[in-house]
Amino acid sequence: MNQTPMPGMPDQVLRTRKPDPAKARTLAAALPWLKRYHGRTIVVKYGGNAMTDDTLKVAFAEDIAFLRFAGFRPVVVHGGGPQISAMLDKLGIESEFRGGLRVTTPEAMDVVRMVLVGKVQRELVGLINSHGPLAVGLSGEDAGLFTAEATNTIVDGEEVDLGLVGEVSSVRPEAVQDLVEAGRIPVISSVAPDAEGLVHNVNADTAAAALAVALGADKLLVLTDVEGLYRDWPDSDDVIQEISPDSLAELMPSLASGMVPKMEACLNAVQGGVPRATVVDGREAHAVLLEIFTDEGVGTQVLPGVETKLRKAHEAPGGPK
Repeated sequence: MNQTPMPGMPDQVLRTRKPDPAKARTLAAALPWLKRYHGRTIVVKYGGNAMTDDTLKVAFAEDIAFLRFAGFRPVVVHGGGPQISAMLDKLGIESEFRGGLRVTTPEAMDVVRMVLVGKVQRELVGLINSHGPLAVGLSGEDAGLFTAEATNTIVDGEEVDLGLVGEVSSVRPEAVQDLVEAGRIPVISSVAPDAEGLVHNVNADTAAAALAVALGADKLLVLTDVEGLYRDWPDSDDVIQEISPDSLAELMPSLASGMVPKMEACLNAVQGGVPRATVVDGREAHAVLLEIFTDEGVGTQVLPGVETKLRKAHEAPGGPK
């Protein structure tokens, strides 16, 4: 059938674009994962480059909104070390690190709370909500979500007081469950009171793991700044693609300090009943979707009962950060 252009109408308006079959194949390939995780809870620990690079921030928010619209139940837990350091520097408050951990004074804790709850959380909530009224901000203080207990570290064989630094000792997930049931996406800052009400800065990796266990989540994702867990870095560029909890537990004493809390979070989650937990390379745009909807994934997955599976790194090992 011939069409006569209307006066002033460009010719290209009448042309039709040929459908791209590759797009349909990509969507169809996602079907097994859509079936597996539809209606299931996935806890994502947001951190690393994904929360400091503007392009990656936007991509992460898109991933989380996509999961929600695809029928998943995402829950986000975040820290904010770089943002805290920047604000402390700006205010002239000195940061002391012992054994790689920040000593948190009451003065510094006020800044930690302000940055995590008032800045990092609000930014992420806003980015997600640009796709719809989905995200709701919480902290470990809200509705008794987390209770913290103080933790110290060992330096040169001696215990060092870290001040208001804690680990999650208990979880009351009801507030998060209520939001998830209502179709919302909880975005949770990793601060929490102890039994006396004194607020502590808690490790976001371990907080995410504890929450995943309490929620009965089907998966924990921990974003980081490396491709995954290297088998023998720096002597090998082999990245562990899959590993069992038992094999990971044997490796833990040999890991670089930066990877310990992330892999410990995955180990604790799986030992607590979460079916699978993965350290994800958050430097990759849309890393969350790539991990969930591809066979290869973009990190190291802890999965009960598997033989250790290796792959070559996509780049020269930069070392755990």
